Amino acid sequence: MIAIVDYNAGNTCSVINALNRLNIDHILTADPLDIEKADKIILPGVGHAKAAMDNLEKRNLTDVLKAAKQPFLGVCVGMQLMASMSTEGPTQALGIVDNIVQRFEFDSNAMKVPHMGWNRIHKTSDHPVFAGINDGSFVYFVHSYYMPQNEHSICTTNYGISYSAAICRDNFVGVQFHPEKSGPIGERLLKNFVEL
Repeated sequence: MIAIVDYNAGNTCSVINALNRLNIDHILTADPLDIEKADKIILPGVGHAKAAMDNLEKRNLTDVLKAAKQPFLGVCVGMQLMASMSTEGPTQALGIVDNIVQRFEFDSNAMKVPHMGWNRIHKTSDHPVFAGINDGSFVYFVHSYYMPQNEHSICTTNYGISYSAAICRDNFVGVQFHPEKSGPIGERLLKNFVEL
């Protein structure tokens, strides 16, 4: 059973719909005991990092998420919350990866913020969550903040600068893009996550 963390994240319904299409058992929960007992955890997210962290703290979920031993997938803001800090707010995040999430800042008006649309990803690791996904595949992004490349980056993309499209530390995986909105590529990634 997959626990989808319920903390008023904007893309929860689309994650649920994607798992329903794939016939993957899941529950939407804010109960720390449900999350501890789950086989896997998905931390979705759309919106403001500080508000997201405030909601996790109000529901007493930060400690259980940081202590997770089962496979964990952070999506979009869910991945950004895996950093030590986000400049959005600013806010202290979960600290799973020692990195600071930053806002896109471009001198040219040619690069719009938020970054919204389909973009190519480039694998920097053979992590099993990307099994069967070709390098250069297109996935869907919507975000104004990004995590710089770091030692935990397993996939990158480029939007004015090169940055982390996916990260991994131990059992924790995060993707900046939205697999639930990325068609067959996103479905493959979700299936791969379920099989971890």
